[in-house]
Amino acid sequence: MSEQISIKSSIHDYCVLFTEDFGRFLINHVKEGDILIIDKTVYQLYNKHLSKIPSHCKIFLIEPSEDQKEYSRLESIIRFLIENEFRKNNKLIAIGGGITQDVVAFIASNLFRGVDWIFYPTTLLAQCDSCIGGKSSINFGQYKNQLGTFYPPIEIILDTRFLATLSDQDIRSGLGEMIHFFLVSSEDDFGKINSYYESARNDRNILKGLIKRSLQIKKEIIEIDEFDMKERQLFNYGHSFGHAIESLTNYKIPHGVAVSYGMDIANYLSAKLGYISFELFKKIQGLLIKNFEGFSLHQIKIKDFEYALKKDKKNVGSKINVILTQGIGKMFKTELVMNKQVQIWLEEYFMAISKPG
Repeated sequence: MSEQISIKSSIHDYCVLFTEDFGRFLINHVKEGDILIIDKTVYQLYNKHLSKIPSHCKIFLIEPSEDQKEYSRLESIIRFLIENEFRKNNKLIAIGGGITQDVVAFIASNLFRGVDWIFYPTTLLAQCDSCIGGKSSINFGQYKNQLGTFYPPIEIILDTRFLATLSDQDIRSGLGEMIHFFLVSSEDDFGKINSYYESARNDRNILKGLIKRSLQIKKEIIEIDEFDMKERQLFNYGHSFGHAIESLTNYKIPHGVAVSYGMDIANYLSAKLGYISFELFKKIQGLLIKNFEGFSLHQIKIKDFEYALKKDKKNVGSKINVILTQGIGKMFKTELVMNKQVQIWLEEYFMAISKPG
């Protein structure tokens, strides 16, 4: 019997099923007329398992790159579906990480005004976070994540064996996202990930337990605020600053590592503004440093950082909206005024933390 987490949604309820044999689920899921959209790298790594797919099933391979999320690149996938007589009663089956998820979720929500899809997340980021919540984000030309929908899969099959082929950098990227959930949650959850961080990088059973807890934390909030209007916005903690770091380093710093830096910046500003003590800032930083060690921010200029923050899609008008903290489990949304004092604090932070790794 597989373990599972069930999520309520106004679109349709769905669940995450944990398994150690994704191939068995895949054979049972695929029916005639269904089409699989698979990350090309995953297809090559797991060809032995995927070779069991019935020969009548069509497969479309996509590149696991940010370019694949460009709106115009979706045309070839949609054409493939239509030309292969995909119908409203068929399913799309996505196997891959966040890019595959974004592409398939967006197409599934629009094709024939909505078709069913199933997701097999293969990265730690996708398994611990994005697989639930229903969000998709698509790029438009040079503009990142400008299009999107809320449209969850009908089922998520989560097999941690996929994580065995990930690099340490990819694992740390996922752990950064988990740290952010545990910090938003509570002191107890922070204590848990702080204690298990090192072993989680090498022990899949410990990592699986942290993945489950991460999804449970997210589930509690998305069932209250599915469409990101209020409570769910607290999950942007570390992300506004992190997205700016990603763009300014041309995505050489992985998402979850950039979010680790972003949380550290949010905590630093919170300490400077008197919301938390510097003792707490240093306590949390002890864990965050482990996750971003070896990376550097030395090439980032404060003016560029401020400009990137202003371009964040979560802003309204000219305001820079960020999530700061009054303590672990006490995040809050506020407007950041980029006055001279804040610029000085950011300069201090970057000078202290951005030595080449």
